[in-house]
Amino acid sequence: MKTLHLFISGRVQRVWYRDWMMAEATALGVTGWVRNRADGRVEALVSGEAAAVDQLVAACHTGPQHARVSGIEAAPADPPATGGFLRIADA
Repeated sequence: MKTLHLFISGRVQRVWYRDWMMAEATALGVTGWVRNRADGRVEALVSGEAAAVDQLVAACHTGPQHARVSGIEAAPADPPATGGFLRIADA
């Protein structure tokens, strides 16, 4: 198992990034959450089999059609307390 706390920068708000990430994570069996940050970044906690988490992070570098990702900060984290992949309240 692998868990990462992500901060995704660039044009990632108002381009359906959170909904796209929820669909990608669910398809890969990754649990966690995603939300918008007041500073314009998207924040996420992703947890699952290492290969699935790595595949999701790789996909996050491109994101949905209208996104323009300029960078992703990733740090190890504790797994989420709940199952599934959720869109939580913005920070």
